Amino acid sequence: MNADLVINNALLVATVDANRRELPGGWVAIRDGIIVGVGSSSDLCPQADRVIDATDCLVTPGLVNTHHHLYQNLTRAYPPMTKAPLFGWLKELYPLWAGIDEEAVFTSAWVGLAELALGGCTTSTDHLYLHPRGAGDLLAAEIAAAVDLGMRFHPTRGSMSLSEKDGGLPPDIVVQDDDEILAQSEAAVLRFHDRSHGAMVRVALAPCSPFSVTEQLMVRSAELAERLDVRLHTHFAENSEDDAFSLATFGCRPMEYLERTGWCGPRTWVAHCVMPNHDEIHRLGAAGVSAAHCPSSNMILSSGIAPIVDLRAAGVHVGLGVDGSSSADAASMWLEARTAMLLAKLRDGAHAGHARMALEIATEGGAGCLGRIGEIGTLAVGAVGDVAVWPLTGPAFAGAIADPVEAWLRCGPVSARDTIVHGRSIVSNGSLVSPDVDGHLRTHRRIAARIQNVG
Repeated sequence: MNADLVINNALLVATVDANRRELPGGWVAIRDGIIVGVGSSSDLCPQADRVIDATDCLVTPGLVNTHHHLYQNLTRAYPPMTKAPLFGWLKELYPLWAGIDEEAVFTSAWVGLAELALGGCTTSTDHLYLHPRGAGDLLAAEIAAAVDLGMRFHPTRGSMSLSEKDGGLPPDIVVQDDDEILAQSEAAVLRFHDRSHGAMVRVALAPCSPFSVTEQLMVRSAELAERLDVRLHTHFAENSEDDAFSLATFGCRPMEYLERTGWCGPRTWVAHCVMPNHDEIHRLGAAGVSAAHCPSSNMILSSGIAPIVDLRAAGVHVGLGVDGSSSADAASMWLEARTAMLLAKLRDGAHAGHARMALEIATEGGAGCLGRIGEIGTLAVGAVGDVAVWPLTGPAFAGAIADPVEAWLRCGPVSARDTIVHGRSIVSNGSLVSPDVDGHLRTHRRIAARIQNVG
């Protein structure tokens, strides 16, 4: 067997495959972007055109980010927003975000995806629900950024149809009517969605939230997703304000609203899922709904701690999301995985949160959210060649010799040394391979200054 790329001599390869194999001295072989072999030091490693030596490193599947708002890094750590809960925070930021255009979305997406890649992420979704009048084709702009960088991308054609005058939160300039949203959503799927194994771009439909779209749009989006056979995404049960709004506006809790609009099925993954009760957790699991856990954002907006241990036990695929960089501030999947582990311990007991649980939700759980179990988020023959190589050396890891997986998440912080997407290096020796980083950062600073009205 010959390969294009072999990653070998790993301290440990944590495959996150169906058998959860962990291979000391392991290797991974990739040909034409697909994994063709995985083994330990006792297995014959194939020859390859290119070899990456992973000595003293943990090798894992590339991490999968299941919820983000990439444009928000243009207002990262914006000071007036650090003291407001969700609804007030959104109302203050919408007027700034109304200034995005194609250049802003391309640049923020490129920078945001590059930041994710430096943290071992190989697949990211994005919930782009702002489409200001005259801003251009924003979905095409962020897809172009992902293609340029080489990241596997699951953008969502998001939407808002209820402005302040209709009882929603956003200003009129950033909302569209239902027919326009549905027409543009279908056009985006037909233009960009790739159904093939190993696809680099897939599109989902994503009305922003029950408090920013009409109930009819929720129903019609679910019907359109069924007809086009694509996935559905929205914010769900994010905090107590969300619950209160649903009861006051729809006369029911968010879970019942999800059910009555046709969203409670296996093509749906929801963001946050902080507030479901015991019965609702089991209804989500029985329906096959998946959930994106966003621990840092949930904490900074004081939304609460999502019950991920109970959700997983009920059969819900739980993935990780960094969320927008105006709430989470840092787009680090490693940080989110570590925080998810710690919050699980805090909420459900020391035994409940551990590094392997966090690695699973950061990889296989994300694959479940995106409908790609066995294809991404695992190191197994036939899966895509998406790999993260993590150095476990230096003072931060001194003494952490008993368990490389626990060391990876309990020590650090650590960034990926190498991030490989479809067999291609995006990050090598801790640096982005692209020669355009500085130029994109200069453009990003100019656009951020414009949007924030900073001289």
